[in-house]
Amino acid sequence: MTHKNFILVHGSWHSAWNWHKVKPLLEKQGHTVFAVNLPGMGRDKTPVEQVTLELAVNSICSLIDSIEDPVILVGHSKNGIMISQAAEYRPDRIEKLVYLAAYLVPNGKTQREYSLQDTQGVLKPFVELDTQTNSTTLRSEIYKEGLYHDCTEDIVELAKVLLGSEPVVTGVTPLQLSEENYGQVPRYYIECTEDRAVTPFIQQKMYQEMPCQKVYQMATSHSPFFSQANELVAILLEISNQR
Repeated sequence: MTHKNFILVHGSWHSAWNWHKVKPLLEKQGHTVFAVNLPGMGRDKTPVEQVTLELAVNSICSLIDSIEDPVILVGHSKNGIMISQAAEYRPDRIEKLVYLAAYLVPNGKTQREYSLQDTQGVLKPFVELDTQTNSTTLRSEIYKEGLYHDCTEDIVELAKVLLGSEPVVTGVTPLQLSEENYGQVPRYYIECTEDRAVTPFIQQKMYQEMPCQKVYQMATSHSPFFSQANELVAILLEISNQR
C-alpha cells in the first residue's frame, strides 16, 4: 500500500478531536495523518471574532506547504468549503478532496445559501448567535438527536465539554473557485444517509450539481467518525487507492 498524507478538517463547533478514532486507524495502515484545529477552534486560541475564510484556508495551506508529498484533504460538514478553497490555492499539492456529509459549494456561492435550503435539518432552532463576536454556539440538548444519534453516550458527554463557538463570517463568504485550479482536483463524496444535521436532501443536491468521481454512502448520523470509524476508514483507504 502506498503511503499517503491525510489532512482531516472538522466541521462546525468541533475541532481536531472529531478524528480521535479515525487518526490511529489510518496511521496503523502506515499513513501520515494531520487532524487540524481551524483558527478559533479547539486548541487554537485565535479569537473567534478575528476568524475569516481566508485566515482559515491559509492555515490549511500552510500545513500543506510543510508536507513534502501531495495530500488527501478530508472535510466534514460546513468545512467542505475550506477544502474547496484550499484546492483553488494549492491544486498541484492536493491529490484528492473528500467531502464527508460536507458542503460542496460552487464558485461564487456561500455555505449559508445551501444551508438555508436544507429545511429538514434539526439543528437550526438550537443555534444561538453571539452578536459581540459574530459567532454561534449549539445548544447541548440537540447534540444527541442532531449530531450523534447512533453514537455512544460518552461522545455526547465529551461534546458538552469540547464543542465551542463557530465563526459566522466563513459561512457567508462566497467561494472563489476556477476550473483551472479547483476543477482539476478529483473529488469524492461520502453521504451520510441518516444525517439530521446536513440532511441527505442537501447532500444529494450538492453532489448532483457538482459531480464527483464517486459517491459513497454510509447509513450513519452526521458523525460516522465516532459511530462507524472502521467503515469510514475503509472508504478513505479505498479513495486513497483510486487512480
